[in-house]
Amino acid sequence: MNIDPTSSKYVIRASIRANGVVNKSDVVGAVFGQTEGLLGDELDLRDLQKSGRMGRVEVDIKSDKGKSKGEIEISSSMDQVETSVFAAALETVERVGPCKATVKVTALEDSRTSKREVIIERARALLIDLLSDSRTAGSTITDTVRKALQTEEVVRFKGKLPAGPNVETSDAIIIVEGRGDVLNLLKHGIKNAVAVEGTNIPKEVVALTKEKTVTAFVDGDRGGEMIIQELLQVAEVDFIARAPSNTEVEHITHKQIMKCLRDKTSAELFMEQNKWARPGSGGSSKKTRRSGSKKGKSNDKPKKEAEPVEAAEPVEASPIFLEQLDALQGSKNARFLATEELADEVSISGLQDQLESSGGTYKKNGVNTLVMDGIITQRLIELVPKAGIKVIVAEKKGPLPRDPVGITMFTREDLA
Repeated sequence: MNIDPTSSKYVIRASIRANGVVNKSDVVGAVFGQTEGLLGDELDLRDLQKSGRMGRVEVDIKSDKGKSKGEIEISSSMDQVETSVFAAALETVERVGPCKATVKVTALEDSRTSKREVIIERARALLIDLLSDSRTAGSTITDTVRKALQTEEVVRFKGKLPAGPNVETSDAIIIVEGRGDVLNLLKHGIKNAVAVEGTNIPKEVVALTKEKTVTAFVDGDRGGEMIIQELLQVAEVDFIARAPSNTEVEHITHKQIMKCLRDKTSAELFMEQNKWARPGSGGSSKKTRRSGSKKGKSNDKPKKEAEPVEAAEPVEASPIFLEQLDALQGSKNARFLATEELADEVSISGLQDQLESSGGTYKKNGVNTLVMDGIITQRLIELVPKAGIKVIVAEKKGPLPRDPVGITMFTREDLA
C-alpha cells in the first residue's frame, strides 16, 4: 500500500484479523456497511470521500490455514477530533462477510511531519546552491573576462601557428609545444611565445630562430625531450628550459614558470650534459659563437667531440607484421621481434612493466619491433625507446599529442 502524505493531513492505520478466508473487497464492504449511519450524516464515509475529506480505504490482507489477517490504511484531511472519532468507529467492525473479525487501530499519524522533512531537505539543498553561486559569481566573472582577453591576444604567426602578440617585434622568443602553453604564458604576462604544435617543426619557426635569441620551453616528460631533440637538429636554439618532471607548461603556476625560465640552460651545455650534438655543426655554428660571446668564455680549449644523433631511417611495412598481428588477434598479448624473429611474448596488461624492467635486455638482444593486439598510447611511445624498439605494429592508434621521433607506427588499416 502506498499512501501519499502530500494529499492528506492524517493517516489512520489499523490491523484486522478474521476467523475465515476473506479478501480485500469483503473488508472494504464491511467498513462502509458497519460505519454507515453510526456517526451521523456529517461523518458518513461515502459523503466524506465524495467531498475529498477522506481517502480510499486501502487494504492489504492475506489468508493462511483458514484465517485472515492484514492492515487497513485510510487518509484523512479532516481535523484531529473528527479523524480520531472516525478511527475509533473503525474498531466497531465485528464481521467481514460471514466471518467474525477484530479491527484494532494501531496508529494515527500526522502526515504533515513527512512534508516538513521534505521541506527542510529541499530548503537545505536550495540554500547550499545559493551560497555556492554567491561565492563563485565574482571569480567566475573575473576568470571569464581574463580568458576572453587571453584568447584575443593569441595571434596566428604566419597565419597558422598560435603565438603571443610580441613574437615578431621582440628580440627574444620562447618556443613551446602547443596553444595551451602559449595561453598559460600569456596569463602570466609573457607575450613572446610561439607554439610548434608537435615534433614536425614548421619551417616558419626554423627561419625565426635564425634571427632571434631562442629559448625552448617544453614539458617535463618524454615528449618534451623529443621536441628538444628535433629543435636542436633543425633549428638554432640558444637556451633550454623544462617544466618540472612529469608536468606540462600549460598547467604550471606563475612561480614555476619564472623559476624554469630563470634556471634555463644554454643549448651547448644541455647537449654536452646529455651527450648530444647538432648534426653537422662541428661546434662552430652561429649560435655556438653567439652563446660563447654572451658568456664571455673562450672556445680555444679543445672539447671531446660528442657522438652525432642518429637520424631515423624510414621503415617499410613487412608482410611478417600482418602475419604476427593476425596470430595475436583476440589474445591481448604483445610480441617482441628481433629482425622478424620472435624474441618474447607477454600479456598486454604487463607490457609496461616488462618494458621498464627488461628494456635493456631486449636492446642488447637486437629487439627492434613490437607487435601487439592493442592500441598505441603516448605512454607506450615513451617506454619503447628503452628497449630499442623502432617499429610498433598494433590494431589501432590512440590519440597522440605529437608524432614520435625515431619510431615508425603501423596499424591493421595501414597494413591491409
